[in-house]
Amino acid sequence: MEDLTIGLVCMHAEPGRINENLGTTARIARQAASKGAGIVCFPECSLTGYSLERQQVEKSALLLGEAEFLLKRVAEDSGVVILAGLAEKSEGAEPFISQMIVGPKGLIGVHRKTHLGPPEKGIYQAADSLETFCAGGAAVGIELCWETHFPEISTAMALGGAEILFCPHASPRGTGKEKLQSWLRHLPARAFDNGVYVVACNQVGETSAGYSFPGVAVVIGPDGRVDATYTGNEERILFASLQASKLINTRENRMAYFLPHRRPSLYELA
Repeated sequence: MEDLTIGLVCMHAEPGRINENLGTTARIARQAASKGAGIVCFPECSLTGYSLERQQVEKSALLLGEAEFLLKRVAEDSGVVILAGLAEKSEGAEPFISQMIVGPKGLIGVHRKTHLGPPEKGIYQAADSLETFCAGGAAVGIELCWETHFPEISTAMALGGAEILFCPHASPRGTGKEKLQSWLRHLPARAFDNGVYVVACNQVGETSAGYSFPGVAVVIGPDGRVDATYTGNEERILFASLQASKLINTRENRMAYFLPHRRPSLYELA
């Protein structure tokens, strides 16, 4: 990877208010660009809002092409690569919870949530593939909220070449500090065990769907150490400089980079 400045966004996103959410996305993207960010990561379902009410979800969901059209204009205007979340329409089935990567030239990739939280099942459908993407001079993977609790996902993406794992959340309940403490029980392990940067952000504020999201964002280095955090009740961009040398130093340390020493034949568990 190349040295890269990223912006992690704690954003308020109202379910169904796509134009309003898009306007917020554009404003924040321009602000992040003015600070030198190359990639700006928005929370899970930042474009359509997050809901567990079936009719609201179906009404708000967008086709991938529709969302790309909207976000490409934002990326063109700001000059940054955008990771934005949505409920994505799927023909003849429940929508996906998706996170798009869109640059000034258009769609770079899309990750669809593979592990749904128990309340999401029956409202959304789970996807069946894990990919890594090239964005902003780095190989990136995406894990959406509950997916971060499954260590195999992080390892699969790291083995697929990922250098940064972006973890957008729409995770309600508690204060920002409480949510951060919860994240710090597992996210540093995802970074340390796999030799990757792990960065995460959450929605913020109360929504008309009845959810209250604590603002929280965190940057964790490939050594598992926390480099930067934000907790609060306001929309905020947490900026961080991700250094290629830190990734290289970790992966060149034979005692601190574990993936080359795996024995996959032992791990064939049901």
